[in-house]
Amino acid sequence: MSKRGSLACVGLGMMLGAHLAPRARSHIEEAEVVFGLVSDPVVELWLQRMRPDFRSLQPYYGDGSVAGKPRTDSYREMVEAMVAEARAGRVVCGAFYGHPGVFAEVPHRAIAQARAEGLAAVMEPGISAEDCLYADLGFDPGSVGCQHHEASQFMFYRRIIDPSAWLVLWQVGIAGDRSLARKATGPAHRQLLLELLAASYPLDHEVIAYEAATLPFAAARVERMPLRGLVEAQLSLQTTLAIPPALPLERNDQVLGRLAALEASNP
Repeated sequence: MSKRGSLACVGLGMMLGAHLAPRARSHIEEAEVVFGLVSDPVVELWLQRMRPDFRSLQPYYGDGSVAGKPRTDSYREMVEAMVAEARAGRVVCGAFYGHPGVFAEVPHRAIAQARAEGLAAVMEPGISAEDCLYADLGFDPGSVGCQHHEASQFMFYRRIIDPSAWLVLWQVGIAGDRSLARKATGPAHRQLLLELLAASYPLDHEVIAYEAATLPFAAARVERMPLRGLVEAQLSLQTTLAIPPALPLERNDQVLGRLAALEASNP
């Protein structure tokens, strides 16, 4: 009887080595084939020292010879590379920076494909940029609430902003990209994003450009600026825009009154 393969997609966390959980490390060490997609070349070198047979998924993005290669094509090729090894009966591990289920399409698709083919597949969580954001910016999302959106999706679809809660826009450096091939968009795209945000926030409202630290000797980027500064700000694919509340929470006296009546009738 032929051996059944398996797939585990694990999170490395954001900071080199420091965020790697025991279960994720175990999957990496025990796998027969290890693939990886990480945030920094230094992290990739660290993985290669840990597993000399490590296979980087980065080349699937293309080396520049394929102009404007859509990320969807790269993702499909990455999924097939991992699932093909599991299909061949090998124990496969995919190691991804941060959390493998957060802003990471490949792990979700690979696990779904493996399971559809009857293969065992699991995801092990990791510390994500979101986790680091709460720590570095020093706020609790449960205090007044927090909305999260991918920046381009926020622009493409009608969203209802609650300016009494935090608003977090991910991948703001490629905000407005419809090609799925760009590595950055420019001031013109950001101007459109600014116009959307200006309907809910004053132009002098403070916003924060945030990037989690990925190396132990590096510091997180926490750059505060007025909202109007967004257009000319230095933004990368890793940049997150965090917008603090602009309004206080508004009591819903109607619901509070009904709750009071319920409690009075059912002490």
